[in-house]
Amino acid sequence: MEISNSSWFQPPSLLLTGIPGLEDVQIWLSIPLCVMYLIALLGNCTILFVIKTTSILHEPQYTFLSMLAATDVGLSVSTLPTVLNVFLLNHRAIEFHACLTQMFFIHTFSSMESAILLAMAFDRFVAIRSPLHYTVVLTTPRIIRMGLAAVVRGVLLMMPLPILLKRLAFCKGVVLSHCYCYHPDVMKLACGPVRVNILYGLSLVLCSFGVDSVFIVISYVLILKTVLGIASGEGQLKALNTCVSHIFTVLIFYVPLIVLAIIHRFGTFASPLLHVTMANLFLFLTPVLNPLVYSLKTKQIRSAVGKVFKERGSSLR
Repeated sequence: MEISNSSWFQPPSLLLTGIPGLEDVQIWLSIPLCVMYLIALLGNCTILFVIKTTSILHEPQYTFLSMLAATDVGLSVSTLPTVLNVFLLNHRAIEFHACLTQMFFIHTFSSMESAILLAMAFDRFVAIRSPLHYTVVLTTPRIIRMGLAAVVRGVLLMMPLPILLKRLAFCKGVVLSHCYCYHPDVMKLACGPVRVNILYGLSLVLCSFGVDSVFIVISYVLILKTVLGIASGEGQLKALNTCVSHIFTVLIFYVPLIVLAIIHRFGTFASPLLHVTMANLFLFLTPVLNPLVYSLKTKQIRSAVGKVFKERGSSLR
């Protein structure tokens, strides 16, 4: 079919993909997916509620954690309709503009999460390097500006993505590789020149995730240098222990993201199952595990959550 055909210049809809070869059992796979969404939404909403209602948690560290939880909720809500449609109802079609909208929100929330992880690394650096100046450096207005900067950066950087895709001709089919819309995946269906899209996508990665990851590494190099300067081994372990949750969160966010980007860039002959697995890890790992990690590893959060559930249980009796 020729590119000039208007029905192919902008397809009315695209087809999402579940798990290749397991279409007959996808309805059963929807059960653990629903459980993971429930954990992600309830867990992160609980974190938000606990931090808001517990006065001792009104500190910079927990304010950043609430931003992270809100971002995880946004990421989960952005993907929930299409994922459950594919796995629960076997409804694979998504309208073209709805796909672009979903893609924008997924990439925007991902960029925001990366920026918030950088802010949390800076928070840990200040807390360990200059504990006496912690509340002086990380004031409430400064924290709010950092949060707004993460939102504005994400929106401004990702806004051109759907615009650049709308200018392309689509003639390589309408079947996507995932159960949600992801920029490199949609771009592969285009038959027109995609050099601008590739260059802009690379710039996005470097200006957001690349810059953030570099500064996170620098923060932890400086943190490690400070910790090694502490005389007692007990003091060193105590200082490092305050960073464990954040380090784990950084790893579960960046590792699937990097692997998924490599697969889309170089994995032409990779198994479709590998594509789906890494896509779903990127989708679920961070929103599901973040509230669990911080609830288990942070005593203040764990105590506050336990107190809230205890109070709720008492009020129902």
